[in-house]
Amino acid sequence: MIQQLSPAPVTVLGMGPMGRAIASAFLAAGHPTTVWNRTADKTNELLARGAVWAGSPLAALDAGELVIVCVIDANAVDAIFDRALAEPGRSRLPVTTLVNLTSDGPGRTRELAARADELGVLYLDGSIMTPAAAIGTEATRILYSGPVVLFDRHRHTLAALGGAAVHLGDDPGRAASFDIALLNLFWTSITGLMHSFALAARQNVPATALAPHAQQMAGLVADLLPGLAADIDAGRFSGTESASLTSVTASLGHIVHALEEAGVSPAVTQEAKNAVDAAVSAGHEGDSAARLAEFLGRGHTDRDPQAAG
Repeated sequence: MIQQLSPAPVTVLGMGPMGRAIASAFLAAGHPTTVWNRTADKTNELLARGAVWAGSPLAALDAGELVIVCVIDANAVDAIFDRALAEPGRSRLPVTTLVNLTSDGPGRTRELAARADELGVLYLDGSIMTPAAAIGTEATRILYSGPVVLFDRHRHTLAALGGAAVHLGDDPGRAASFDIALLNLFWTSITGLMHSFALAARQNVPATALAPHAQQMAGLVADLLPGLAADIDAGRFSGTESASLTSVTASLGHIVHALEEAGVSPAVTQEAKNAVDAAVSAGHEGDSAARLAEFLGRGHTDRDPQAAG
């Protein structure tokens, strides 16, 4: 007869929309759930469903083997550590596993992981790639990084959050590296979409009329993505079988002109054109758009003096 293990107790710190969704998912999966927030009013619904209120950050960290923190940024996590350490006689924190689902940059995340280690806390980082409404469903996708032994130890409990859980490696900042790059893709894409809607509106084209064609264009980008990624990693930048950067900058020039003519700010597109122009000036005029990843990764978009010479 297989012994059924009781759901492990968990603690959730931070009761913003995402933190509440996380705590709700654990409660729905039967996990005894302790919650803490700077203000208690956001926890009322969860308490009514059986969650337990922790009176302080230290009490929250001491409530179980697995603690989830989801707050505004790494500084807020540091502040939670500080409040716990401010209690009399504390120089270290309870030995617990902290899963930090707070969004911040990879460098800051590594600093936080180092501090957790100094304080005796086991640290696993995570980046949530879906909105709060998806938590607890198959649509959830969370990227984790940090010691794989910790991820494996708590994988079953973390499964209550739903969907796919992907461990990316032992470097605690790796999930944040993916997160920042993917958020950059998302928000620059949304900004570009809004810019296109604004331009269309000046030509009396409703957003709903443009939308299906924009979906097709987005699908083309999605189709091209794997090949572009493979070319970047392999260092294949020739534009002989695709649009060269000379062609790209000409196209962007037409778009900038149309934006100016329509009275829509060309700033977003102009910045893209500036980057392509700089790559062309550096001697990459015959290369494909894949060259831009390598060129922008140099940390500048000005003229490459070696290529110019």
